[in-house]
Amino acid sequence: MIQPTASFKENLQLMPSIDGIQGIDLVDVDEVTVSSIENQPGKQGSLAVYHYLRKEFGELNAKAAEHGLAIFAEHTEDAKNRPGAHPNIDRLFDVIDQNTVLAIQIR
Repeated sequence: MIQPTASFKENLQLMPSIDGIQGIDLVDVDEVTVSSIENQPGKQGSLAVYHYLRKEFGELNAKAAEHGLAIFAEHTEDAKNRPGAHPNIDRLFDVIDQNTVLAIQIR
């Protein structure tokens, strides 16, 4: 498991490659896809983080979400101050606050 730095850009360099991944789906306990992240510009950083969280934790639970917030580094504070500006970070806050568990399915 990586030790996140204070820089999201540096943390991304520690992530496994997302080459060949089209996207991921976050699926709830009822097998409903609640969100998707596509492999496209502007979303690749989030895709890399969620892909890494799946490899390390197997699912998106509160412990994985806390680690994800550390990886997002400076963007986490911005997300706290501007709800809705970073939906993939907001989702991590929601998982912690609601004690939710989501499956992370890779496409």
